[in-house]
Amino acid sequence: MNESACPKEPSADERQRSVRAVRALARVSRVVERASADLSLAHYRVLSAVASGDQRASRLAERLALGKPTISAAVDALCKRGLLLRAGVAEDQRGVALSLTEQGQHMLDEVEAEMIARITELCARTPDGAQVMESLAWLGDALEAQRRAAHGKQDR
Repeated sequence: MNESACPKEPSADERQRSVRAVRALARVSRVVERASADLSLAHYRVLSAVASGDQRASRLAERLALGKPTISAAVDALCKRGLLLRAGVAEDQRGVALSLTEQGQHMLDEVEAEMIARITELCARTPDGAQVMESLAWLGDALEAQRRAAHGKQDR
């Protein structure tokens, strides 16, 4: 077997840094989750996905890597709260299109402002807060690219 084909074993320092990064992400997710008493992180994810253009419930399940029953329960709860609207899809009798209500958009804006404030505060405590924020954005882009690649493979 060709040695260059084998993945390089990380050094102890690299592994420790990676462990610290994973643990930090887990803790940061909790900080972000606590940014709003009015909206759970799962409900935030649904609202933000709808606001980003994922208006079909079936696409939400795929994008958010959640099961359809979980998405259905979240959508039901958000509709009951007046944050989302459901509408039928003309070309698909079983399809459901989702959109944010004015109240839903307002809630999303408020929650995101608080989340941004919390992340900005944390970034300010690092040696290069702007770079940390940029790196987080890159991580989000990488997640989206990975999702698109996986979805493309499933379509074949």
